[in-house]
Amino acid sequence: MNKFLKLVLASAVLSLLSCSQTPSITAQQVQSHADRLARWQLEHMGDFEYVRTFRDHTAQPDGWVQAAFYIGLNRWNDTGGEGRYLSALQQKAEANHWQLGPLYWHADDQAIAQLYLALIDSADSQALAPTQTKFDDILAYGADNSLEFIRDDTGQSEGTCQRRWCWSDALFMAPPAWAAMSRISGDEQYLNYALTEFWATTNYLFDPTYHLYYRDSRFFDRASEHDNKVFWSRGNGWVFAGLPLLLEQLPDNHPERPKLITHYRRMAYAFGALQTAEGLWAPSLLDNDYDPLPETSGSSFVVFGLAWGVNRGLLPAADFNDVIVSGWQAIDKRLTPEGWLGWVQQVGYEPDKVHADDTQLYGSGAYLLAASEMLDYDAGKASAK
Repeated sequence: MNKFLKLVLASAVLSLLSCSQTPSITAQQVQSHADRLARWQLEHMGDFEYVRTFRDHTAQPDGWVQAAFYIGLNRWNDTGGEGRYLSALQQKAEANHWQLGPLYWHADDQAIAQLYLALIDSADSQALAPTQTKFDDILAYGADNSLEFIRDDTGQSEGTCQRRWCWSDALFMAPPAWAAMSRISGDEQYLNYALTEFWATTNYLFDPTYHLYYRDSRFFDRASEHDNKVFWSRGNGWVFAGLPLLLEQLPDNHPERPKLITHYRRMAYAFGALQTAEGLWAPSLLDNDYDPLPETSGSSFVVFGLAWGVNRGLLPAADFNDVIVSGWQAIDKRLTPEGWLGWVQQVGYEPDKVHADDTQLYGSGAYLLAASEMLDYDAGKASAK
């Protein structure tokens, strides 16, 4: 038995032993656990043997998988990390030469810009130029592709619609970076583009009845094996976590802010109604009563988004305390003593099976986002389910 499988079994035993307990949340505990995860993940960035699928995607230094981790690490560095991870963040940006991914027009390859822009505090910085040049090229190209997710002339399933944000995940990857570019440069055209495209995608993929997003147009008429509409937990988690990151880049008096907050609240209440008995969110959100697998990446994004809203008075604590606390506790039980997070659904685009030893960098990033809000969350006024 290899070392990693031994760690999995040890983690499973610890999880079973803790199932009957409802541990309280303390800032010290959040601090310790998030630092443990951050250290483990940074120590395991050179070899991705522990990742079950899509290791090539994971290894791409400027791709979305690593970007999602560094976005979470950057936020943790600014909160509980107290600056201890700044050198790792700077080294990452410098190693990438501050460049976007090769498909710079694709939202996935723009996600890493969120890290770069968080490290840049001046429009005069030379480090700003690579991202700004690519964004200017996208603006010059224009956004007039269909949002329908169909095969293009080459037979590729991810067709020309991905020059725009035609899949839900994109709303985490790109809009916060575009808004940050406006904040730093003082040029509103980047934010205007982000908001125009955000609402175009939302008008296309958001279901006004369920207040959730289809992952892309292929799911409009698809049903799960339980005959429910298919709303993917992580796909919606991407959007819900991206909304706070976008809102934080907007000026307080921006005319779009109230509309975005209203949209955010609709999603928050949808998530609150779909939590499983254990405190997580099932891979297929409407199948939560039938197939409540303990998936931690989508659930971490949701906990981050909900705790962010309560912490800022945008969501009533009375409605969400139990949801947030039980959600965090259920996720935290999947963190091993060594520091890796289990039960993370692998790279995909729809609900899928999850295993106890499944972990991935975006799961680590999502956990750190959640931890950054749970650190200051007033758990004393909440009672776990």
